[in-house]
Amino acid sequence: MDRTELLPVGRRVAYWRGRRKLSQQVFADRLGKSKSWVDKVERGVRSLDKVSTLQDIAAVLRIDTAVLLGRDAQPAEGTERTADVERIRTALSRYEIALARPAGRRPVLPVDRLTREVEHAWTTFQHARYPKVTDLLPDLLTDAQRTHARDPGAGRVPLVEAYRITASLLAKLGDAELAWLAVDRAMAAATGDRVLVAAAAVQLGQVLRASGRVRVAKSAMLAAAYRIAPPVIEYGSPAELSLCGTLLVQAALATATHGDDVAAAELLGDAADMAERVGDGHDHHRTGFGPTAVALARAAVAVELGDARDAVAWHEKAIQREDWRWLAVEHRAAHLLDAARAYLEVGDPVAAGRVLVDVERIAPAEIRHRPVGRDVLAQVARDPDAPATLTQLADALGVG
Repeated sequence: MDRTELLPVGRRVAYWRGRRKLSQQVFADRLGKSKSWVDKVERGVRSLDKVSTLQDIAAVLRIDTAVLLGRDAQPAEGTERTADVERIRTALSRYEIALARPAGRRPVLPVDRLTREVEHAWTTFQHARYPKVTDLLPDLLTDAQRTHARDPGAGRVPLVEAYRITASLLAKLGDAELAWLAVDRAMAAATGDRVLVAAAAVQLGQVLRASGRVRVAKSAMLAAAYRIAPPVIEYGSPAELSLCGTLLVQAALATATHGDDVAAAELLGDAADMAERVGDGHDHHRTGFGPTAVALARAAVAVELGDARDAVAWHEKAIQREDWRWLAVEHRAAHLLDAARAYLEVGDPVAAGRVLVDVERIAPAEIRHRPVGRDVLAQVARDPDAPATLTQLADALGVG
């Protein structure tokens, strides 16, 4: 059972309003109510006993009325995903190495073999095959821990990378708490190596933002970026600039979530300068950093700031870039979800539907397994002009 199902309806309204990043005033305006009315509902002072009012609230929050009432039935696919995530939780919770327990019959992989396994997991993640990554991670984490225990020097990099993949996947799947455990392990294992710390900090930023800790995210990202930044940008290596620029993008996203458009623009400007020196078509430290990535980040920042029209403009400009299709499938699909959200905000559900069809074509797991993807699908599917494939998918996933 999802913890929100245990909350009173007013608290569920507050929870989903927070998920949608709406202030009480903005939420009230969209409902045609007063801010005081919203506050009383969320505190349980005023009851919600009219079906029409519940439907209006659900529409503004882009959720099904059943979810608002705590009656959301989890489809079988969701139950399977929960079971798979529990396997990752079990792998992260093992302490055989630290407690000097027998390692069992599973052989300890040599570093070169483990490195290939990590590369395979990263590639699978970047192709947005999240169920497959979920299958790979429990054994990969166990192997990485054992190899590192036998050879701490050579086994350090693949161990950090295994934790990074785990944190990225769990953040995608909406399990911020477990993602935090993975990224904390990554940061601890990376300590003392400025490059590894910067690489792990990319996932730290993702997890902190996913858990709503945007002030901490901004501070941590800037600290990590300054640590990896070369003294003179012109002399920085592409790998260093990619990490630094990606961390600045993460800081900009955190800043935008907090509503500071000026600071976010400045951070993106600095990242853009670095991106021009790196160029497109590279993937240093699995960042995909370059001018096109920064262009997509401008759209994402605009979404976080609530500037949907700017987000749409940045999106339409970015996907015309020659190097758009050089980006990893996961990166492109995640951006398209941001674009769909922006189209919905400007009142163009038809365009949002077209974008979702593209996501379903290139990376179906972005919709089927990501909470944000399912949320966007639910809203698009309610439109009478929604593509039939999307309405059928929404029904199959139980989000219609």
